[in-house]
Amino acid sequence: MSKPFYWERAKRYLSKNDKIMNKLIKTYKGNLITRNNFFYSLSRSIVSQQISTKAADSVFSKFEKKCKNKINPKNVSKLSISSLRRCGLSRLKAKGVKSLAKKILNKSFDHKLIKKMEDEEAILYLSSLRQIGRWSSEMALIFFFNRPDIWPTQDIGLLRAISINYNKKYFPPKNFVTKLQKKFSPYCSVATWYLWRSIDNEPIQY
Repeated sequence: MSKPFYWERAKRYLSKNDKIMNKLIKTYKGNLITRNNFFYSLSRSIVSQQISTKAADSVFSKFEKKCKNKINPKNVSKLSISSLRRCGLSRLKAKGVKSLAKKILNKSFDHKLIKKMEDEEAILYLSSLRQIGRWSSEMALIFFFNRPDIWPTQDIGLLRAISINYNKKYFPPKNFVTKLQKKFSPYCSVATWYLWRSIDNEPIQY
């Protein structure tokens, strides 16, 4: 898939503004890979909530197999809560995925409306969905909607990467995290990707 249109501009901006970011950009190749399937992307973020990347990959692989390798609202709507739980989803996550499938099928939620929304408005709209909070909304904005300036301060991986790269205690001080956000804006999503990349062998994707 092609990289986001702002990626090269963002790399130049971040490299110029921050020496740590300049080092990360020189060290790690690649770029954000954007999903073109909203339901798939949001389902993955639901599955990944509050568990490690490795555990999430394992659960999602079983979930995908249960959907006959086609994760879409129609297939998920046919699955029972108990069959989803056998894949490793908690009851809340299973209900969240089922609710998302239902709302997309009955058109009570339309992700296309988000294109015209500001980031915070979009987060509120996404958060109206069951089992979708701020973190999952931000993952959707980064990985599906390609928003360039998302700074997911509830993300454990991001906070750990900041602690490691900037020699801060874990968790890093809130005022320092805010300072970085101001420094990286309007390309916080790109800075987040490089910070994630610095602590994971494989680029994160939702």
